[in-house]
Amino acid sequence: MLTIAYIANGKSTNRYHLPFSTKLKDKIKVKTIYSRSDKHAWDKIEGVHYTTDIDDIFNDPEIQLVVVTTPSSSHYNYGKMILEHGKNALIEKPFTETSTEAKELFALAKEKNLLVQCYQNRRYDSDFLTVQKVIESGVLGELLEVEMHYDYFRPEVPENTASYSKESSYLYGHGCHTIDQVLSYFGNPETIHYDVRQLLGAGRMNDYFDLDFYYDKLKVSVKSSYFRLKERPSFVIYGKKGSFVKQTKDRQEEHLKLFYMPENPDFGIDLPEHYGVLTYVDESGTYHEEKVVSEIGDYSRVYDGLYETIMNGKAKIVKDEETIRQLEILEEGSQSLSI
Repeated sequence: MLTIAYIANGKSTNRYHLPFSTKLKDKIKVKTIYSRSDKHAWDKIEGVHYTTDIDDIFNDPEIQLVVVTTPSSSHYNYGKMILEHGKNALIEKPFTETSTEAKELFALAKEKNLLVQCYQNRRYDSDFLTVQKVIESGVLGELLEVEMHYDYFRPEVPENTASYSKESSYLYGHGCHTIDQVLSYFGNPETIHYDVRQLLGAGRMNDYFDLDFYYDKLKVSVKSSYFRLKERPSFVIYGKKGSFVKQTKDRQEEHLKLFYMPENPDFGIDLPEHYGVLTYVDESGTYHEEKVVSEIGDYSRVYDGLYETIMNGKAKIVKDEETIRQLEILEEGSQSLSI
């Protein structure tokens, strides 16, 4: 068993981590959860030790992995503390506030022969996995363009934010999802075009971004806005022989917000109305238009991968250089904004 602990006991821990780590009962044991306050907004898990003393984690020889789900401003400090106490670390995204901090943590982990990794659960979104299946089927022919959208209609968020902060910007908060998907599947681009905006004016919150990643003939675009009353499709893919449109996003988060948990057999699974539409012309010139059954997303695959790495020595699922490059892109994209 891989014995783990959590630093922080808020929404991130309880909504996006515990339902997936506790699902792997034959591999993962959640032993301790630390928070600064002993007030608990979430139901306690039977058998888990809840504490306000962080040394209960650091001084426990059974705990092998510590998960950090605090705000990003404290990720570097907690990551360093965990490694210095001889334990592996999983850190929420954005991994750190700067690429320099990330490099320091990876160097420290290497020095101590430990693991530190970013929690990139969105690699296991249903829509992203389905897109990979379609691309790899080859029916689209040579891939020319990929559009990825992550939209909201939440104007109250930027309107109620009077000043700019890089760490609370839309690019840092949501680009860390989609940019990782790009890097994990397509690799490091040859060039990047940045269009990062403050739609409400200089000095206000970053509430829009449009990044174009270029790979020879292929362009992969990541677009997000807080002002989209009607969301754009989650993914649109164009090849020389056809296209694929996946309108709806992965449903795991939707179900989690309803407290509909992974133990349910239909958790996060698309219904036929959520399936994407594939349109293409085959080798004989015949036109096809059909729905594609969605792949099943599963965030517990992050913890499954960590188990295999820590316990069985397999390669990390999120490479250090991918995390560093993502942070460099977030930094580069923020440079044009008015503080």
